[in-house]
Amino acid sequence: MMIDSMRPMAALAIPMAAALLILLFGNKIKPNLREAITMAAAILMAATVFSMAQEVTSGKELIGVLLPIADGIDLKLKVDSAGMIFASIASGLWILTSVYSIGYMRGHEEKNQTGYFAAFAMCLASAAGIAFAANLLTFFIFYEMLTIATYPLVVHHRDEKAKKAGRKYLAYTLISGQLFFAAIVFVYVKYGVCEFVAGGFMMPEAMEKPVMCLLFLLMILGGAVKAGVMPLHGWLPSAMVAPTPVSALLHAVAVVKAGVFCVFRVVCYVFGPESAAWCGGAGILSWFAAITIVLSSLIALQQDNLKARLAYSTVGQLSYIVLGISLLSAYSITGALFHMVAHAFLKITLFMCAGAIFVRLHLSEISTMGGLARRMPVTAGCFAVASLGLAGLPLMSGFVSKANLLAGAAAMGKPFFIVVLLGAALLALSYLMPVSAIFFGKQISHRAEPMDGASTMVIPLTLTVTVGILLGIWPNLGLHLYDLAIQAAAAIMEGGAGLG
Repeated sequence: MMIDSMRPMAALAIPMAAALLILLFGNKIKPNLREAITMAAAILMAATVFSMAQEVTSGKELIGVLLPIADGIDLKLKVDSAGMIFASIASGLWILTSVYSIGYMRGHEEKNQTGYFAAFAMCLASAAGIAFAANLLTFFIFYEMLTIATYPLVVHHRDEKAKKAGRKYLAYTLISGQLFFAAIVFVYVKYGVCEFVAGGFMMPEAMEKPVMCLLFLLMILGGAVKAGVMPLHGWLPSAMVAPTPVSALLHAVAVVKAGVFCVFRVVCYVFGPESAAWCGGAGILSWFAAITIVLSSLIALQQDNLKARLAYSTVGQLSYIVLGISLLSAYSITGALFHMVAHAFLKITLFMCAGAIFVRLHLSEISTMGGLARRMPVTAGCFAVASLGLAGLPLMSGFVSKANLLAGAAAMGKPFFIVVLLGAALLALSYLMPVSAIFFGKQISHRAEPMDGASTMVIPLTLTVTVGILLGIWPNLGLHLYDLAIQAAAAIMEGGAGLG
């Protein structure tokens, strides 16, 4: 049942208003007030998003028209179960990343803080627009807004290295975005519709198989770049030049999640399981995802820089989600959606730990962090727990999502992908747990007094890892997140051909 509501539009308007206020007054007001605007907006946005959870779980879809463009074409928002999951991740974590950002930006005495907080708010507005977009045109506009809003964060330090990373980021994302838009135009001309429909609106044999496969891959390209699917991942490690809270935004909250969400919408709401399987595009995508999982894990093993190791970890973990989507099973789609949640909380914990270490001890290379647990016990402990969760330890959120992914591969009769998923879990342990072994091992050099750092940095990372644990024990966590994933997968399979 669809009902009109102002709340989807309010979820976008709140962070946009915050960005405008920060830009207008940020350089004229005290930092405390600028940060208060950020925190107030984050809390209001989360409250607005969370207020819709119960209605969406009960089967309702909330509709809001932003702007009529032409006959049959509107910029329109629709809150469904899948969009609710993405919006809940983004809005919930914005509160914690805002607190963490305050501690990091002050502790490291960063410049350009007004622009930083304004751009961060615009990123969250764009993420909400992506989550709630009702059609391809609305999705594309907010998808490109996210690219533009993120650019100032990538080049935050304004040095040559940051500018080079920013140019690379724009080249990857804008070029793929224009190809994505060309595909959207083709779809609209061909079908006269671009509304998202659970199970897809493109029928098999509506065009020649090679043409449909090419169109599928062209549309997927728009999401695969932001999702870091190899060989389109090059921008992601380069973007690590940004401040750590930005890395957390890129890798856990908005950008990469927008990429996998784009893949999800295209596969499940444009093509649908039947057409995606018939044209062969889903099969090609699954192989790229599997290769990415393995190669990125092997590359991560070789990285001594902590943020670089986590960056390649992200590349692999995101392809778990892409693989789950491309397997076209109800179980695998459920696992993919829930892995968006699990990865968000666990990976942001790891990046927050890396940032806390850098601010407190000015260390970035893993080989220099021996005995760090004696100086930063809470940070080191949270890093170890989040690492185990990301590898899929039972009673952690990563286990719930990966169990569903494995069940989906089994349901579709894909033993090779079962082996890939199990092997990747071992590889995740191989590149993350040695870091913890160094943390709790022999002390090397840092002689600072035992202290984890400012509470504004330690409390958020403690909360995110706690949520990562709770989601493994209680997957719904009061927001019906797991139920929403199951509900979305069921709607897709019912609307499509019911392949698994």
